[in-house]
Amino acid sequence: MDSQQVNKGKCIIFSAPSGAGKTTIVHCLLSKIPSLSFSVSACSRPPRNGEVDGKDYYFLGIEGFKKKIHENSFVEWEEVYQDNFYGTLKSELDRIWNEGKTVIFDVDVVGGLNLKKIIGNQALAIFVQPPSLETLERRLRFRSTETEDKLQMRLNKAIQELSRANEFDTILFNDDLEIACKQAEQKVLKFIQTP
Repeated sequence: MDSQQVNKGKCIIFSAPSGAGKTTIVHCLLSKIPSLSFSVSACSRPPRNGEVDGKDYYFLGIEGFKKKIHENSFVEWEEVYQDNFYGTLKSELDRIWNEGKTVIFDVDVVGGLNLKKIIGNQALAIFVQPPSLETLERRLRFRSTETEDKLQMRLNKAIQELSRANEFDTILFNDDLEIACKQAEQKVLKFIQTP
């Protein structure tokens, strides 16, 4: 993505291990700050129950995702697990910036760091820190969306992701969701309002 495209507007990047609460915080911010617009990520996996194409993700399938890679359609993308791709479409940023809004991302840790590297000072990268690995495991088990193998894979990934928290602009502790949402709102508004 060329720098001319990147300098069109600001971005807020929320990253965290799965189960840390980043999606809930992002939804809270979207309901309170009208100038934010959610960047819908693309993925290669099929939709889960209740997920809507174009709202939760752009569900491209493996071949569709690889085609977009070859067309250079992504700002960033990664293969999170084998044949499990996630990425940010350039067209999504253009859509939001053309509306005069600030992009808000809900992405994994590697994706968040990649976006920060590409977008630079126009982006505020926030790492959502869970109270503990035990809390994270409890939240993931409570979801009941995965097999034990997948759950263990997510927990192993979470350990690696937690070690990268200091690479973000700021760390937001999510011990109490209400407090975390208020703190996130303050940080985001300050960033958006700073010229």
